[in-house]
Amino acid sequence: MTAAAHKPIVDLSFPHRWKAEILAARPLILPPRHFVYPQTAEEAERGALEVLIRPDASDAQPFLATCALGFCDPAAPTGLWSTPKPEEICAVAGGYAYLIDTTSPELFTMIPYRPILEIRPLIHDGLLLFVGHHSILAWGRSGKAWESAKLSDEGVTIAGMDGGVLRGTGWEMKTDREKPFAIDLRNGKRLSAARSE
Repeated sequence: MTAAAHKPIVDLSFPHRWKAEILAARPLILPPRHFVYPQTAEEAERGALEVLIRPDASDAQPFLATCALGFCDPAAPTGLWSTPKPEEICAVAGGYAYLIDTTSPELFTMIPYRPILEIRPLIHDGLLLFVGHHSILAWGRSGKAWESAKLSDEGVTIAGMDGGVLRGTGWEMKTDREKPFAIDLRNGKRLSAARSE
């Protein structure tokens, strides 16, 4: 099963300065510019997400991004997201997320969660949220905005957002039950139990 075996998500909620196309397979003839993410990946081609990216800048050449596959599990998302920075694209292959600067494709960040289980754009807050098994990482226009403390022993569920507060639940091993949490979207800090009710 390749990264494209289940239908990829394409979420272009943030304004962006690029066009991108997920390819069914690597082209037989590679474009002059080809980048593999991460560069150190062994066998990055096996099941990789292949994306042809065209930056909007008139002098910029298109390039092929080969993004190594994380997990062959439908729970681990695959697809493309625009980000708070218009020149940046977020490509996700089986829960492995790569944030690529389309004006300088050699510059990229790989989100440390293995895997990411959900990507959620918060346009009003200027954040792209990456939800992992234990915590949440927020990405802003200048890069990593914040990362929450541990919210769960195995699985974070976002219930909703209101008034700059993100609410959700996380499973606690010692009690074997879901515990609610509330996070301040400005800084990722957990709010007290009294304020999360």
